[in-house]
Amino acid sequence: MDPRSGPIPRADGSVTGTEDRVAGTEDRVAGTEDRVAGTEDRVAIHRRLLPRRGWLRRATILGGVAGAGFTADGFAITPYRLVESRHEIATPGTGAARKAPLRVVQVSDLHLHAIGRLQRHLLERLHDARADLIVFTGDMIDRPEGRPALDTFLAECPPGPRRVAIPGNWEYWSNVPLEEHARIHRRHGAEWLVNRSIVVPHGDRRLRITGLDDLMGGHPDADGAMAGAEPTDGHLLLIHCPALRDLPAGAVTADIALAGHTHGGQVAPLGFAPVRPPGSGRYVAGWYRDGATPMYVSRGIGTSGLPIRVGAAPELVIIDWSIG
Repeated sequence: MDPRSGPIPRADGSVTGTEDRVAGTEDRVAGTEDRVAGTEDRVAIHRRLLPRRGWLRRATILGGVAGAGFTADGFAITPYRLVESRHEIATPGTGAARKAPLRVVQVSDLHLHAIGRLQRHLLERLHDARADLIVFTGDMIDRPEGRPALDTFLAECPPGPRRVAIPGNWEYWSNVPLEEHARIHRRHGAEWLVNRSIVVPHGDRRLRITGLDDLMGGHPDADGAMAGAEPTDGHLLLIHCPALRDLPAGAVTADIALAGHTHGGQVAPLGFAPVRPPGSGRYVAGWYRDGATPMYVSRGIGTSGLPIRVGAAPELVIIDWSIG
């Protein structure tokens, strides 16, 4: 039989060609269904991934915005946002609360390069503060080029209050002789205290002010600073590095200690300061009352290294102290 004339019959009489074509058609239909099912699976997976991808895109955008905001705030906003912190304390004694308090203003870690908007704002606040005593607790400049600005800044400080200054580590590391730092301060009426004490009157009371040398650059000597000390109504201790409080060289018992150096961590998001300079010890910023001498650690004014502050705004400390 001519194979082109029709299907080839099997021995049982069935037709093979038709069945084969039908089976092939069914296979192709099944393959199409498999491809459709695969496409549907991919569509379903894609739909499940879309929310995740959208979240990732949103997170990426928000992260970029937050990073830009963090950078903008750290370089352009917080370093110039001067904050006043005000405190009232009383030394136990007869009638302390009835007497006019001594207003102490602390300026620390100025790291002065030029007189800019932050420094102008600081000078305005100093004039408005009506202080009895201004204390400069170190790191006023950190390079020789800062000397003219320091001279100008001290000349423009309010003339009425008594002034006292101590060295910080940068007074030793600034490539400016320590005696020149002392001369600049003395020229503007400040007492320069390096391991020594002075006694100053406030009304009918007498206040001892003790200034210790810097822990990192100098040689603090508590015994030398207190040699021949007589009783007074109040005692103020000035140190630059707060870690000195925990060392024998800084073992001076006083009513209040004021320190700086840490910059509050300088970069301290949400109050966490992961990096602090050597000499900070366990201290960051604020009051520490766990020892014989309560100590306040200022965040300071300027910056060191990068000109950035995050979560640690510049600080002018104002203390109204009722001395017994």
